[in-house]
Amino acid sequence: MKAPVWAVLRRLSDGGVHSGERLAEELGCSRASVNARIQALADGYQLRIDRVRGQGYRLLSPIDWLDAAAIQAGAPAGVRVEVVEETTSTNSDVLARAAAGEASGLARLAESQTAGRGRFGRRWLAPLGGGLTFSLLWRFECGVGQLSGLSLVVGVALTRVLNRLGAPVRLKWPNDLLLGERKLAGILIELAGDALGPSAVVIGVGLNLLPAGDVGQPAAALREAGVSVSRNVLAAALLTELAAALSQFAAEGFAPFQAEWQHWHAWQDEPVVVAPMQGEALAGLALGIDAQGALRLLTSDGECSVHAGEVSLRRLV
Repeated sequence: MKAPVWAVLRRLSDGGVHSGERLAEELGCSRASVNARIQALADGYQLRIDRVRGQGYRLLSPIDWLDAAAIQAGAPAGVRVEVVEETTSTNSDVLARAAAGEASGLARLAESQTAGRGRFGRRWLAPLGGGLTFSLLWRFECGVGQLSGLSLVVGVALTRVLNRLGAPVRLKWPNDLLLGERKLAGILIELAGDALGPSAVVIGVGLNLLPAGDVGQPAAALREAGVSVSRNVLAAALLTELAAALSQFAAEGFAPFQAEWQHWHAWQDEPVVVAPMQGEALAGLALGIDAQGALRLLTSDGECSVHAGEVSLRRLV
């Protein structure tokens, strides 16, 4: 979205009625241009904008804007907060910064991503102002091979915060948070480094606060659990919990998190199918996780361990 369109949106975001003439004067453009920009907002960003005859325009759902200073004030020491209006992908941004030598602790949040990514390159969609999309850079002294279970640790940290807020969130192995049977949040971990270390990890999080519309799979929203919280307060709380969990993981490994992940496991002892990107699917009962964070699966041939990677998990119905 171009800067002038963002200017229109920020002007409308208080929920009041704003005349086209006044908007044109403030933005230094024609009324026709204002109308075109507002139409672009409504069409491209799932926004409901009311045209009040003889008065002007009104955004029916005011936006709770991200504020870097407000988030930073609630974030832990060592975490540096950036907020951008629009980018292709916060994970791509932070990966590039990591390659350029950025220190651990950079958190980058975006109001809008034009090419937000989930696992397997799937697109992550969220209505403007209706979710949290951010990426956190964290550096470890160990090599990438010693980071097994990291995505599960991130899931535990997020779940702690959301359950404290009153949302009965559970974990789906290896990277999803569920509200009921629908996806509330996803985690994308991207690694860079040597086998012996050090390594850099970019942790991408996408969390739905408001319904996200058609995203290609059943999706949930935090508001459906009766939770209404400032995005800035929530972002600071998530970053605080993540920083504590990642520091503990660096010092103690996955072991301290295994039992807690198991406690939040959504599909414990349920029949599931593990589908690899290539090869045959594997069906069995989900028994939980082992000490490395691998899924314990009881099949007709006995128990086996499935490691996170290019596999997806679905429940048998």
